[in-house]
Amino acid sequence: MLSSPDLSFCQTITISAFRQLGELFEQIISPLGNAAVILTEAVLTRIPIPGDWQMQQFTVVVSSGFSGLLVGLPQTAATNTTDADSSISAFLTFEPKEIIGFLETLRDLFENDSHTYQRIEQYCRIPTLNDATLQSQFTALLLKHLTTQQNQADVSDFTNQIFSCEHVENALQKQIAQEKLLNEVITQTRKSLDLSVIVATALNQVKEFLDLDRLVVYKFEEVNLNSGEHYSHHHLQKSSSYSGYVVYEVLANDTISSVLNYSEERCLMPSTKCWEKYRQGFTLAVSDVEKTYTFEECLLKYLKQISVKAKFVAPIVFEEKLWGLLIAHQCHTTRDWTQNEQVLLTSVAEQLAIAIHQSELMQSLESDKLNLEQRVKDRTIELHDALVAAESANRLRNEFLAIISHELLTPLTYVIGMSSTLLRWSFGELTERQRSYLQTIHDSGEKLLEMINDILELSQIEAGKAALNITEFSLTETVRNTINNDLAKKATKQQVNLKLDLLLDSQKDKFTADFRRIYQILLNLLTNAIKFTPEGGSVTLRVWIEEENAVFQVEDTGIGIPEEQLSMLFEKFHQLDNPYRRSYEGTGLGLALTKQLVQMHRGRIDVKSTVGKGSIFTVWIPQQLTVSSKQ
Repeated sequence: MLSSPDLSFCQTITISAFRQLGELFEQIISPLGNAAVILTEAVLTRIPIPGDWQMQQFTVVVSSGFSGLLVGLPQTAATNTTDADSSISAFLTFEPKEIIGFLETLRDLFENDSHTYQRIEQYCRIPTLNDATLQSQFTALLLKHLTTQQNQADVSDFTNQIFSCEHVENALQKQIAQEKLLNEVITQTRKSLDLSVIVATALNQVKEFLDLDRLVVYKFEEVNLNSGEHYSHHHLQKSSSYSGYVVYEVLANDTISSVLNYSEERCLMPSTKCWEKYRQGFTLAVSDVEKTYTFEECLLKYLKQISVKAKFVAPIVFEEKLWGLLIAHQCHTTRDWTQNEQVLLTSVAEQLAIAIHQSELMQSLESDKLNLEQRVKDRTIELHDALVAAESANRLRNEFLAIISHELLTPLTYVIGMSSTLLRWSFGELTERQRSYLQTIHDSGEKLLEMINDILELSQIEAGKAALNITEFSLTETVRNTINNDLAKKATKQQVNLKLDLLLDSQKDKFTADFRRIYQILLNLLTNAIKFTPEGGSVTLRVWIEEENAVFQVEDTGIGIPEEQLSMLFEKFHQLDNPYRRSYEGTGLGLALTKQLVQMHRGRIDVKSTVGKGSIFTVWIPQQLTVSSKQ
């Protein structure tokens, strides 16, 4: 066997001529069948490659009898075109060392644990000196090709001049049509929220425009290897195992087989960096699956099964998550995907990503809305049940308190009455201790009676059974009587200065309200003020008329109320926390009842207090309408 180094050359030729040289390689090795392998730049399509390889074209033939290498580079680094008339620097060699060196460099572009890396590693051991017969056959084919190429050059130049204008015009028209189509897809995406309508419309329009045999949308899912469960694309991570299936498709005609719900998971392994490169925006243009998937027997078999000769893949990505792929299939012939076609399919994939994202957001919002509505319904039922239970408990409590209080009144009346009788008219001489005991019994009974009356009053009001007895009375006489009764004695006993400040004129002295309950309001407020005012302090009652409201203000110089307890001041049975609870007696019903009585009059009560300085309680009571005035 002899090599032919004299046939090695490096010169500038057209891309069309470069491809024809590659076809000469195929003619030489075709009789060898499976004993020979031919590789082109198509094997790099599926992986991200360095910049110096992106513009490089090559054809390498490896067999035990004949091996050759054809490499082509554009004349300028900025040139990256597939125009058949463009110039390219071509290098042809049959030197085994050159071929092996190129194969080793090509091998290193793949992961060292991949099937492709191992296959190319095997090919590196094959090239030797070429068989003389095969080399001579190639030489003859090459000389014939060069002669024919020269004869056709003049005719080609003349033809190019004739059709150049027409070619430019057609390209512009197609560009305009492509822009119009993309705008229609964008408009459909924005005006519709129905994902199936958006996808079906876009796929049909693009399929017709590009004359595709099949256009599909492939959706990814994550597989939990431990449980076998599937998750949506939101959970895709680099270390996950993936599966997927076709969720949408459009076909050119009935002769094209359907791949709806088909999956490639058996042929695509997670160890390949397929998923990560797509997530980063990688697009895949396969002109000939036979050349691109030379080393992927499983995937090539699958593509042949569904009749795929060429394909283009664009990722559907949003929020840096890989949702799926837009895949175009050419089923009957190979296809060189032009730059405009790739741009259009990539742009459509971006619009589909927007449509899918907004659809999923709407689904999420709808799901959240339904969940919220259900939670509101459930919570409403719970609150209704709790309200019914609380009302029932409150009613039972009020009834219980009313019954118990009423039952206590009879024996308590005897206790108070008999102790009072014994104190006034005893049937014998009472010792001082006996009289003290009787007085304690009488006073305790009075306090208990007051508490029971307050409980009964509160129960009646809360049960809605209390009614106002509206009469006309003198404000001046009312407040004077309130102070001159027991309160004056109580203030004197505690050494508290009780003062009255009347800011009334005679014309505004008459007032209509429930006299008994107004008296009770004043009595409760003044009693409370005197109780919490230390010796030497003062309590002042001010009264004035303000816009048809009688205003009663009780100011003391007492211990004051902490700010954090003001909100609980009018609650039933609430008393000031320690240390005041131990120092001052009381049930905590006085202020609660006072607030209820004020609200019965449609009035309001306000309190301001400073610890250590005192408190100011202010009550506004509106003028009440009498029965005659209502009529």
